Amino acid sequence: MAGSSLRFPRTIRLDQSDLSVFELAAEPGEWAVSGAFAFAGLAEADLHGKTRQAFAHGFLGLGSFGRSTLVVVTEIDAATYNRLIDALAQHFIDHFGAPDLSAARPVAEEEAAFAASLCDHPINTLLAVSRELEERGIVESFRVIAPETPKSHTKIWEIVETKDNES
Repeated sequence: MAGSSLRFPRTIRLDQSDLSVFELAAEPGEWAVSGAFAFAGLAEADLHGKTRQAFAHGFLGLGSFGRSTLVVVTEIDAATYNRLIDALAQHFIDHFGAPDLSAARPVAEEEAAFAASLCDHPINTLLAVSRELEERGIVESFRVIAPETPKSHTKIWEIVETKDNES
């Protein structure tokens, strides 16, 4: 990770629709990656219902491993970035058959680097994903949801860090 600060996507929920359209909705504020890897090997016939919705429009939250329709560009520090790579690598072992961390971590690093590359926008910019299954494989496109004019933009959301109550 170059530099002291990096931009990275976090899930955001502007309404309750994610709770209905995805099998598991990500919680607001989770770090997120594209997550297209989860659909590798699926055929068009496998994509129906909530699986289709997750495939077509869902980012993957790295806390719950649930889906989110939107993410917001935020800053991430190096320690947190490395922890999310470790969590994603472990997810590859637990759910996708990676043999060990030495095999899973480079793939997780690549996925995280790709997610960071999507965030070359101002902080608090919203991003949406659209996926299609084509003959050549999964094709993703990303949309920036920007204000109509810079003067018309008013910040209407903020990610707030909270700590769980400890007993």
